[in-house]
Amino acid sequence: MSTDDSGERLAPLTPSEMGSDVARDDARLKVTGTAPYAVEHPVEDPLYAVLVGAPFALGSVTVDASEALAAPGVHSVVDHTNAPRLEGVDDLEMDLLQSGRVDYHGQVVAIVLGESLAAARHGAHLVRVDGAQREAATRFEIGQARRKPDEVNAGFPTDSETGDVDAAVAQAATTVQQTYVTPLEHNNPMEPHAATATWREGGDGPVLEMTVSTQSAPGVVSTLAPLLGLEPEQVRVRAPHVGGGFGSKGLPHPPDLAAAMAARTVPGRPVRLAVTRQQMFALTGYRSITASQVRLAAQEDGTLTGIEHASFTPSSRVKEYAEQTSVSTRSLYAAPNRRTSHRLQDLDVAIPSWMRAPGVFPGVFAHEVAMDELAVDLGVDPVELRRRNDTDVDPDSGDPFSERRLLECFDRGAELFGWSGPQEPRSRVEGDWLLGSGVATATYPGESMPGNQACVTVLDDGRYEVSIAATDIGTGAWTVLRLVAADALGVPRDQVEMRIGDSSLPPASVAGGSAGTSSWGTAITGAARALHDKFGDDPAPGSSVTTPAPDDPGEEGYVTQSYGAVFAEVGVHRWTGEVRARRLLGVYSAGRVLNPRGARSQLVGGMVMGLGAALHEESVRDPRFGHVVTQDLASYHVPAHADVLDVEAHWLQGRDDVMNPMGSRGIGEIGITGVAPAVVNAAYAATGVRVRELPLTPDHFL
Repeated sequence: MSTDDSGERLAPLTPSEMGSDVARDDARLKVTGTAPYAVEHPVEDPLYAVLVGAPFALGSVTVDASEALAAPGVHSVVDHTNAPRLEGVDDLEMDLLQSGRVDYHGQVVAIVLGESLAAARHGAHLVRVDGAQREAATRFEIGQARRKPDEVNAGFPTDSETGDVDAAVAQAATTVQQTYVTPLEHNNPMEPHAATATWREGGDGPVLEMTVSTQSAPGVVSTLAPLLGLEPEQVRVRAPHVGGGFGSKGLPHPPDLAAAMAARTVPGRPVRLAVTRQQMFALTGYRSITASQVRLAAQEDGTLTGIEHASFTPSSRVKEYAEQTSVSTRSLYAAPNRRTSHRLQDLDVAIPSWMRAPGVFPGVFAHEVAMDELAVDLGVDPVELRRRNDTDVDPDSGDPFSERRLLECFDRGAELFGWSGPQEPRSRVEGDWLLGSGVATATYPGESMPGNQACVTVLDDGRYEVSIAATDIGTGAWTVLRLVAADALGVPRDQVEMRIGDSSLPPASVAGGSAGTSSWGTAITGAARALHDKFGDDPAPGSSVTTPAPDDPGEEGYVTQSYGAVFAEVGVHRWTGEVRARRLLGVYSAGRVLNPRGARSQLVGGMVMGLGAALHEESVRDPRFGHVVTQDLASYHVPAHADVLDVEAHWLQGRDDVMNPMGSRGIGEIGITGVAPAVVNAAYAATGVRVRELPLTPDHFL
């Protein structure tokens, strides 16, 4: 249960509006194309900015803009010789145009401003970039990933160890010892990273106003203000509608700063900057290659006695990012002997960052394929193998789960899918197609983030205005927060007016980590109750309360983790090696579902993204030059409609009052985590070919 700022626990909300199957509040705006995105808000007399990237991976550049400046419609060119000076650049990713140094291919070396987008694009093509190139290290090799980071993403310890894994392996009746690889992958939300920036003079100095495609308007403020020598109050960021993010917009990246810097050179004129699809493969983060070395030791009945998961991945020499690939293994199944670790190889490449279910997606893929290999070796139903290794307490901490219910997910999924146990490979044939079914566990942490506040104000007409600087990145936050606010206030949802997506509102944490609804909803609930505590059950118009959510949401002593079971039926063409996922079915336990329509959309979307990772997604970096050659959605493949044949998402009815007063846990990321291993395991059942490296391209089966 959550606590308010006085230390008293917030009692669980009684659902009235929560759980309603309602259409999204922004649905009509989205489907009619009238929801304005970052570079679509009306402004007067804008300039258009286009970025110019470095043509090599390491060295220094000189920029010749003379031909560009002579072109019609080109207003100006900003490079390291004339760019605004930044202050206190501790994060080298944001060391933008402060020198001619180049640290990775595609790094921003110039910004062209034009009176039209066409003029700016043409000018960018005319900018000449030369320089001194140095030999760069751009090829990942597992054996070179030896450096231990201080910690991995989300603050987890790098390594963990309990018992003696080596002894468990030596004494085991059966072992699995394999390496599993996920490829370089890039976020590709439909709206690319984009911003509109305007500088104006305020009473206390310059003011920067921006509309940004971001997962955190306050996060853009806290990053850009000190770099630009401003106080946070001098920067206002709006993000009312965002066309997807998948983690790539969770942290500010160089294009956000570039828009602000370019606008500073033309005070009073708005500057619009939209990153091209190609530039997103260098400037806005990605998921690095991961290699997981997994060892499982088990008794004859499949009971695990030892688990080891060692992960290896490249990072950028400019800025360390270590994905928490082995962390999920610490809590997935019981075993007395466990060891996990993470190691990095530093390369002269673009900077990796968050991508949906960071760490958990590649980690669960490795562990769940290894579990299937163990089931095959033992001749045990893979569902039964997971039953024999289930646990009521977290194997890593010893704390109980607030709500696990993994086996219920498998039981319900097996019933809905028609699971009949393992099959002999190549035993199901339909024409030229070999058919097989597979299963895997899905999981993702249930998280809440600190630093949230909400304001509730009584309006003249008896309605309530609820304000928080949360961001809806296409996930339905506008809608679900109104349901939460309505139940917290004890009124119908049509009496609540939401204000979100503006850094001038009470602060909110990032829309990421599947923590948004939990974090923001707890703040809203606390503010609603504070309003009634202060003004009674019939507050007068104008009554208003702003309160912070508790930094400790009351989860201490529990592990708040969501689980699910994913079932897949796959066909592999015997002559071409083509893989088709004929059916995907997932059953999840994520506490109370607050809006079934939105929940299904999120889970199915995650499953489709997991399908893309299983069958299609792979960025290819040319090691000679350090750049990604698959720079568009023609060469970087994602699922099309024809690939998504039959996808079902179900959930167990439940509530998690440990997590928050709504009883909910996040669902935005768990949907991606179990799909790839379920598809890989199904492909093995179809063909007898065990694939340990994504994606499942036809060459694996030929």
